[in-house]
Amino acid sequence: MSNQIVHFEIIGTAPSRLREYYAELFGWSYAVGDTVSEQVSEAGEYGFVESSVAGLNGGVGGGSSLQAKVLFYVGVDDVGRALEQAEALGGRRVFGPDGVPGKLVVGQFTDPEGNLIGLAGPA
Repeated sequence: MSNQIVHFEIIGTAPSRLREYYAELFGWSYAVGDTVSEQVSEAGEYGFVESSVAGLNGGVGGGSSLQAKVLFYVGVDDVGRALEQAEALGGRRVFGPDGVPGKLVVGQFTDPEGNLIGLAGPA
C-alpha cells in the first residue's frame, strides 16, 4: 500500500441519528451492515458511505458502547508492523491488528499528542 488515506469514519453513540444527519447535510447514502471489528462499531450499525457521493471511502457507525470520534485510516501493507513502529516512535496502540488477514485488517493508535489514527491493510 502507498501510505495514503484510504478511509474515514465518523463514530458516535447514536449511529442511525448520525447517518440521518449527514444524509441531510451532505446527501450521503449508506450501505448499512457490519464492520470488520466490533471495536470500531457495534454489529449492524456501520453505514458505509457510497464513495461516489463522499469522494472517499468512509463510514458512519458506532453504538452506545463506543466513544464519539472522527478519524482517518492510512493504508499500509502490514498493520501489526505499522503499529509496532508507531509505538517505537512514541505513539500508543489502541487496538489491533484485528480483522480478516488477506482481506482487511485494521488497527488504531494515538500519536505522541494523543491524536487517534487508523491503519488498514491486508495483513
